[in-house]
Amino acid sequence: MINEIIQAMSVAMDAEFNAEADAYEIYDKEIPQDLNAPAFYIQSINPDTNLFLGKRYLAHNHMVVQYFPESETDYQEECNAIGERLTWILEWITCAGDDRPIRGSNMHFEVVDGILNFFVDYEFFIRKVEEKDKMETMELQQTAN
Repeated sequence: MINEIIQAMSVAMDAEFNAEADAYEIYDKEIPQDLNAPAFYIQSINPDTNLFLGKRYLAHNHMVVQYFPESETDYQEECNAIGERLTWILEWITCAGDDRPIRGSNMHFEVVDGILNFFVDYEFFIRKVEEKDKMETMELQQTAN
């Protein structure tokens, strides 16, 4: 499910930032050595799943989006503007194949060493489905009384 969340985040960000021109690269696998700014990198950090009730589990997916600004001098203003936009873009995402969106929570961002780090959590329930062995054959004998 983590990969589906990353893909949904990427789609939402691409629709917002690359609507008119493909100016922003969005990476989700690894950051290349020859990174061309401006660019985003999406990754999952410390996901966890806890038993909730019965066969229901609450999944906590902690995500971080790193933004590498284009400007080397006014990077703080650029990062602040991008962080504010990401707050609204990533509030609701819809994973491929799902019909209901997932809401992002605990959103906040910080700029460290000229790179924006935007944090968002996606929490949802998962129902564990256990496969049971089906009966293959049955023999029945009936006697008349």
